[in-house]
Amino acid sequence: MFGTFLRGMLCTIVFISALFCTITHTYAQNIATDKKKIYYFEIHQDIMPSAWRTVKKAVEEAEAQNADAIFISMDTYGGLLDAADSIRTKLLSTKIPTIVYITNNAASAGALISIACDSIYMSPFAKIGAASVVDQSGEVVADKYQSYMRGMMRATAEATGRNPDYAEAMVGAVKTIPGIIDSGKVLTFTTKEAIKNNFCNGEVNSKDDAITKAGYTNYEIIEHKKTFLDGLMGFFMSPIVHGLCLTFIFLGLYFELQSPGIGFPLIIAVIAALFYFAPLYLDGLAANWEILLFIIGLILIVLEIFVIPGFGVAGIAGIVLIFGSAILSLINNIGFNFELTGGDAMVESTAIVLISFVITLTVILIFFKRFLNSHFFKKISLQTEMRTDENYTTNIFSNTNTFIGREGIAETDLRPAGKILVDGEYYEGQTNGEYILKGKNVKVISVKNMYLIVKES
Repeated sequence: MFGTFLRGMLCTIVFISALFCTITHTYAQNIATDKKKIYYFEIHQDIMPSAWRTVKKAVEEAEAQNADAIFISMDTYGGLLDAADSIRTKLLSTKIPTIVYITNNAASAGALISIACDSIYMSPFAKIGAASVVDQSGEVVADKYQSYMRGMMRATAEATGRNPDYAEAMVGAVKTIPGIIDSGKVLTFTTKEAIKNNFCNGEVNSKDDAITKAGYTNYEIIEHKKTFLDGLMGFFMSPIVHGLCLTFIFLGLYFELQSPGIGFPLIIAVIAALFYFAPLYLDGLAANWEILLFIIGLILIVLEIFVIPGFGVAGIAGIVLIFGSAILSLINNIGFNFELTGGDAMVESTAIVLISFVITLTVILIFFKRFLNSHFFKKISLQTEMRTDENYTTNIFSNTNTFIGREGIAETDLRPAGKILVDGEYYEGQTNGEYILKGKNVKVISVKNMYLIVKES
């Protein structure tokens, strides 16, 4: 009897233990399953098209993963208005709750983006505001820009349930707000001021603290990963890389001018131009017309080399267009409106271009002779000699009149210069600008320097 009772008790204990373990395991699984997905990314940069691309990708990825919240770590002094507008529109349009943690600064465009989020948390020493539209020198621009920014700030605050008067005053108060700011002043809130005026949800010391205060206690963070293209863009947007690309452009054009035909130096110049303009175009600085100026400049230089004799207006105009295009592509101008650019940006971009040009001249002066004698140059350049025993002549004309009226054959295309064959001897021939195909009959009309000037006969 006692043994039967004992066995029954043991079976009951085992059953209860197994049931307890099953319930515990199921509960733990449910807890893990119930973890909220917090999609995290940072805006610790100027608000440029690159920041807009980051936000666009991050929000779309968060939506694809059914994230429960989007968390942004913010520290910026501002940037381009059009990029900021695109970012705030993307944040306002998503159905996922958005949280921003201002670690230090949310100035200008950063303030607009922060107001577009559902919740704002700030570190003890953070600031938000000062959203007046300024140029790159920090000078306030025309009131039409301020008016547009005030309307955008006001509309954004209304959409997220914040006081629109405070948001508008961050651009410039159009009226006195008692206890907050006087008319004509620009509003910036500290953390405590933002909390006191219901513009901020709370003071925090870390992103985990902000997430917890936002109501998420059981969560996992999905961190946005920058792509290889993002990293490459950051590398090519460096002023040093800009300068190196320009140097290779100038060097390529110079060496191309020193050799006939289209060759290796021009290819290098074109590749360097792609590396220079592509990141600037994607980042919203280089406009289509600025790149077109560069292309027109190249075309003018090519025409100067192959079509127009000498080096004159076309070549100089081409150089000016290339320099102008390189400078304008580095600054935030709208057409020929430089109100948002500022003098400092103009000086910096001009300095980058001029320093690159000086480096180019230095390289040419120091290394040109070494380069011509190098094994590499001998492999890529024509080394054939024109010897007199091979029917070539030195073209030193003792009696120029004897050549006028004589006929010959174009041994190469004359564009406008090339080789001609007259009475069984090779000479340097040149036209007055027209293009003559190889094999055409030509007639000598004059002698100039080392050339026989010809026309098609």
